[in-house]
Amino acid sequence: MKKITFVIPSRNNLEFLQLAYQSIRNLETQHEILVLNDASTDGTQEWINNLNDEDLIVHHNPGPDRIGIVGMFDKGIEMARTDIIMAFHADMVAAPDLDKHILKHLEKGTVVSATRVEPPLHPDGPEKVLMDFGIEVEDFDYYKFCNWVKGPVDSTGGYQPKHGKLVTEGIFAPWCIYKEDFLAIGGHDELFAPQSKEDSDLFNRFVLNGYKILQTWEGLVYHFTSRGSRFNKYAGGSAGQDSPEWQYTTSKNGRNFVRKWGHFINHDDFMKPIIPPKYDIGIILDNNSIDLLH
Repeated sequence: MKKITFVIPSRNNLEFLQLAYQSIRNLETQHEILVLNDASTDGTQEWINNLNDEDLIVHHNPGPDRIGIVGMFDKGIEMARTDIIMAFHADMVAAPDLDKHILKHLEKGTVVSATRVEPPLHPDGPEKVLMDFGIEVEDFDYYKFCNWVKGPVDSTGGYQPKHGKLVTEGIFAPWCIYKEDFLAIGGHDELFAPQSKEDSDLFNRFVLNGYKILQTWEGLVYHFTSRGSRFNKYAGGSAGQDSPEWQYTTSKNGRNFVRKWGHFINHDDFMKPIIPPKYDIGIILDNNSIDLLH
């Protein structure tokens, strides 16, 4: 099997990062893991320093200020030693055979996403599976999750793809791509640093560059959901509670997205980007009002 570099930025997410790391190491193939420690103060660097793993690549931002996932993902992908990279979040757990199901669809000019299994912190949607295997690390049952994934595909157990489809068109983290395809579009846009809306901007550019975007419903991850900033307790958030840091960045970068693209984030039910044309034509309104503008 071809080897993947799992690129994982992490800031004060040690307990989740440890689960993510071990789940990748539980895959049959010894893939490379690249951890980018973004000024963590929770013991992440000390834990990494005690690992004896020749296929682990590490980059530390000593801080005190964070860089954010925009800069960290791009740094990590540039450092990757394999031809294939996967953008993986620290609060994700790889299900058995994730790599096999991803790689059987991956080719040049294609981006392949896994399907997220999530606890009920966000509303359900047709592009993911809402299933509660634990909201916090101490509640999570890894073996119960794995047995559910590998169980019989019927109404009594195991995972049955929604709509009976094994592959749909859409994109969301974690996504896998050839490194040269990622570099060809220039990586993330620093306009969206440190984070928020950077992924939607990137996905639009994947589509405009002609890449196929596929989501496999056989390759699964458990996603604790938004623990990098939005629900990060070190940033003032908690499970289901937005941090002030995230509220500020999502508002700022929401406006930046509209300025750049001429519209807000738009996609179909399966998360395939919809990109309306942006025009360079304007009008001047004298004696303006909200009603007239409308």
